[in-house]
Amino acid sequence: MSVAVSTSAPLPPASDTNMVTSTFSLVDYVVFVLLLVLSLAIGLYHAYRGWGRHTIGQLLLADRKMGCFPVALSLLATFQSAVAILGVPSEIYRFGTQYWFLGCSYFLGLLIPAHVFIPIFYRLHLTSAYEYLELRFNKAVRVCGTVTFIFQMVIYMGVVLYAPSLALNAVTGFDLWLSVLTLGIVCTVYTALGGLKAVIWTDVFQTLVMFLGQLVVIIVGSAKVGGLGHVWDVASQHGLISGIELDPDPFVRHTFWTLAFGGVFMMLSLYGVNQAQVQRYLSSRTEKAAVLSCYAVFPCQQVVLCMGCLIGLVMFAYYQEYPMSTQQTQAAPDQFALYFVMDLLRGLPGLPGLFVACLFSGSLSTISSAFNSLATVTVEDLIRPWFPHFSEVRATMLSRIIAFGYGLLCLGMAYISSQMGPVLQAAISIFGMVGGPLLGLFCLGMFFPCANPPGAIVGLLAGLIMAFWIGIGSIVTSTGSGRAPTPSNGSSFSLPSNLTAVTMATLTPSTTISKPTGLQRLYSLSYLWYSAHNSTTVIVVGLAVSLLSGGMRGRTLNPRTIYPVLPKLVALLPVSCQKRLHCKTLSQDLSVDTAVFPEKVSNGMLRGSRDKEAMDVPEEGPAHQGISPTFILQETSL
Repeated sequence: MSVAVSTSAPLPPASDTNMVTSTFSLVDYVVFVLLLVLSLAIGLYHAYRGWGRHTIGQLLLADRKMGCFPVALSLLATFQSAVAILGVPSEIYRFGTQYWFLGCSYFLGLLIPAHVFIPIFYRLHLTSAYEYLELRFNKAVRVCGTVTFIFQMVIYMGVVLYAPSLALNAVTGFDLWLSVLTLGIVCTVYTALGGLKAVIWTDVFQTLVMFLGQLVVIIVGSAKVGGLGHVWDVASQHGLISGIELDPDPFVRHTFWTLAFGGVFMMLSLYGVNQAQVQRYLSSRTEKAAVLSCYAVFPCQQVVLCMGCLIGLVMFAYYQEYPMSTQQTQAAPDQFALYFVMDLLRGLPGLPGLFVACLFSGSLSTISSAFNSLATVTVEDLIRPWFPHFSEVRATMLSRIIAFGYGLLCLGMAYISSQMGPVLQAAISIFGMVGGPLLGLFCLGMFFPCANPPGAIVGLLAGLIMAFWIGIGSIVTSTGSGRAPTPSNGSSFSLPSNLTAVTMATLTPSTTISKPTGLQRLYSLSYLWYSAHNSTTVIVVGLAVSLLSGGMRGRTLNPRTIYPVLPKLVALLPVSCQKRLHCKTLSQDLSVDTAVFPEKVSNGMLRGSRDKEAMDVPEEGPAHQGISPTFILQETSL
């Protein structure tokens, strides 16, 4: 995790002990190679099972027959990359347990996708999340969203491949480009040939490896320093156990409000509208299975966060008894955890290899998800709409070719990352800058029936401009003032618990500085508020432009693309309060709507209780008890 202004951050203990030299034994290499072989075997198994009979639906959505357990673990693995495994312990070691409160954001961050985004996406029977934008707005908005997503992922996937390999090379001497090529080639082969089903099942295997690798570090480390109780006592004595910081200032890097509520928007941009996650929801055999998979991610995320934080505390307690070498004290923050693990597990054959396999599992799961989602949106959003008569065989072959192409592009981006130097920080940051505006675009469509295509496009552009303005401005300000120097090895960024956090954590300074003013004050906005700030910009600008351009007047609005916010809120009120709202009867509303919107009656947009299925309004249910169906019609017919 990147670092920010802190007055109580513990400094790494210095020592002049011998430099750590970590080498792999034969057993370690066997464990590491076994991970790659098994991952490739799982992918090839699903590729050759039914070879020649695969359809585009099987390749991109696993034929919509996946259960909630594998989908849940795949959802977890998608954004639990090697950078998270390395970054969270470093954050805890340097700044204490304040980051642990991010777990509070997981509740709403997963509950809202389960009950808002998943039902809409699943009932529309989509393949790409950006199909929704065409159904709600038009094809131009769909293309804008798709191109934005592709830009976001292409820039990032090279970094997520290169950065862990660089850190591994610096600590263990493991050949840099051998690890990059191995990761890229293995991932490309099983993703392109096996499709989403192969990606999901390899994610399941790799998630178990990640859990096992981190658990081994906690057990061995705590045993070596006297148990978890002693670890907690040492951390408390040195002020690492953080209380609840209730400072509402959004410019403070980590407070309870920033982590618990700003983190919600970060989670929504990842688990609500990101194509990699939406694709997994849509691969579920039923909508209920998709919702359950989202629920199942919650305890898994909490366990992952706790394990990362515990490794950080164990690392701190360990280095109180066994001081760091000079080499370690001069290392970049993202290398702390690797040095610790290699130091801790030295002399235990196979365990260093297991932890490296854990790191590479994180990278494989993230990169394979990126390849698969990029191939999906390219085929479904940019090719098939213009060539609708593509046969299944040709579409399937094209999807595999595109996935291979993105694999080669990823290797190219990894090489470019190695040449970028300080600009590498900006490349990582782009992922977080783009996530917020895309979240705002989907929220604009789902929650505001009056939003129109011009408003959506202008809002998205405004959100992107705002995001890049603040993001790049923060980087330039930090670099220009010399507050965030880049170490000579180029691995300067720290790595948080998911993709958005990893990208934005690099935007804050690492030393105690004077309080900024003016634009510099804006540039110091906590990275966890970026998604909230940028998505709000999209919604406000989009609504303003939509209202100025006439809203949806003269355009057809599909009610299945709208989430009925007002009826849901009214349903929470007492029945007496609902009656005071004086909802009109269905016949009165239909007569009014027929006079105002006669074309919507003819095309079936206003059918009331006679066609509830068209609007996905259940016949019975707590969300609609005591509310006239007309109430929904009034909202969705704006």
